[in-house]
Amino acid sequence: MKPKRLTIYTDGASSGNPGRASIGAVIRDGQGKTVSRISRSIGHATNNQAEYRAVIAALEEAARLGAGEVEIRSDSELVVKQLKGKYRVKKATLRPLYQKVVQLTGSLEAFTITHIPRTQNREADRLAHRALS
Repeated sequence: MKPKRLTIYTDGASSGNPGRASIGAVIRDGQGKTVSRISRSIGHATNNQAEYRAVIAALEEAARLGAGEVEIRSDSELVVKQLKGKYRVKKATLRPLYQKVVQLTGSLEAFTITHIPRTQNREADRLAHRALS
């Protein structure tokens, strides 16, 4: 049996940096059908922490849905480049979040993360900002 493949769009938002923060994610199956959405407040955080926490929440949901292959699409250049190993994780506040993503992706058969423009991430952005309100 072929592993379940999911494409996930994630976004984090912060009102103030740091400030009130929230996350949003849209999870789609192999045919492009939305199978889950995440929109929640996460308390006080920086924007980069919120971006990481959106990826973490989405990966946890993907595991719950039985995914074997996951592609994350994010408009956070920092998070994408850190997870691809192109940037070092310098901030101590981001290291545990980075490590959690690495742990969650370790159980997947395949994982990719891609940087996308904000214009291609509108639904996840809307979900993150709705939870911020």
